[in-house]
Amino acid sequence: MSQMMPGTESSHLELARGLAEFIGRSPSMFHTAAAIRDRLDAAGFTYLPEPAAWEVLPGGSYYTVRNNSSVIAWHVGADLPADAPYHFQLTAAHSDSPSFKVKSVPELEGAGESLRLNVEAYGGMIDYSWFDRPLGLAGRVLVREGDRIESRLLSVTRPVALIPSLAIHMNREVNRGFAPNRQVDLCPLFSVGALARGAFDAFVAAELGVAPEQVLARDLFLVNLEAPRIWGAAAEPEFISAPHLDDLMCAYAALEGFLAEPSERTVSVYACFDNEEVGSNTKQGAMSTLLADVLARVNAGLGRGDEDLRRALAGSLLVSCDNAHAVHPSHPEAADEGSRPVLNGGIVIKEAANQHYCTDAFSRAAFIAVCERAGVPYQSFANRSDTAGGSTLGNLSNMQVSMHAVDVGCPQLAMHASYETAGARDVELAVRALAAFYASDLRIDGADALTLA
Repeated sequence: MSQMMPGTESSHLELARGLAEFIGRSPSMFHTAAAIRDRLDAAGFTYLPEPAAWEVLPGGSYYTVRNNSSVIAWHVGADLPADAPYHFQLTAAHSDSPSFKVKSVPELEGAGESLRLNVEAYGGMIDYSWFDRPLGLAGRVLVREGDRIESRLLSVTRPVALIPSLAIHMNREVNRGFAPNRQVDLCPLFSVGALARGAFDAFVAAELGVAPEQVLARDLFLVNLEAPRIWGAAAEPEFISAPHLDDLMCAYAALEGFLAEPSERTVSVYACFDNEEVGSNTKQGAMSTLLADVLARVNAGLGRGDEDLRRALAGSLLVSCDNAHAVHPSHPEAADEGSRPVLNGGIVIKEAANQHYCTDAFSRAAFIAVCERAGVPYQSFANRSDTAGGSTLGNLSNMQVSMHAVDVGCPQLAMHASYETAGARDVELAVRALAAFYASDLRIDGADALTLA
């Protein structure tokens, strides 16, 4: 396992730069999974494919992948009790972000000899934030090689498309309010005469260095090409802005915390699921059997029976990691008066009476105890009582594998915009909080008591 950097004045900028690099390598959920795998491989983890037989040993570090877009990694403590109950300590984030996906029939012919891309929304994004930006493409392509069909990553990092606004002279009311029609207004321009129908598939094939007839299928998404930036007028820049901060900021912080110094008396688990932005109800989403399958196979690999697994889950804690809303500088009224997280104020504990967040008093107390023992600041978030908030993956994951769970996240602005903003220092504060969680040995007694060993 790697060592976590000390909490110095400059370490937060180093971790912020690490997040920026991670985001730069992760333009789609498939690239995110590949970036996580590279980090795990470098840390000495062993890849266990789902179709293979698994050997799991105390002291070992492993990971598996589903759909090349979800990753679960775990470290079995070397001092795991051999003849007594054990437990899991888990974090879960997600690899996907709202974007526009290219349809199987990828092109629309339009006025002025134009060729537009035929796209549909993936997740709930702020539509207007996608206008007038140079766009690339990223995702996976299924390619035929003889009798074999292979999955290839594709990332087009040069501008190849753009969604143009209608000039104000043609829509004088645009600044009074504009609700884009996704079928009409949000299909990006791809060519104005140089390319004809069929050019998109030929373009994809050329990017991969294969013949067009070899391309059988694709999952490709529009990508905002503006690079992540660490910025601000202060001597030490205060902000980080980038695409996909929700939820790559938490995916990165949880991974760094996981790789720091986990307890050797627990099974530490890191999960990064796909498809949170569209409900998680896929074979690789948080509502799938993926986590339950992995934990059951780990338990069996350790020579334990089903009764041991049930006891382990009853004593486990999941930290669901998905970014939170910071108070907006111009719209404090949009936030609950008592719950207004600030940038660079530390990780946020999220709760909702309707249980769209999985935090309850027990799990909140557990996470607060971890943070306070480590000297790490934390904040609180709840929605306004007259406003419906979002949801995340902790409560959905618990439908398949139930355990105590708490929802946390890094505070940010402009969630679900094509370019989002957070506090540069919050990267380090989140890593420290989650590393402290993994380093702890949480002894849970039902819902009656918890001891930090």
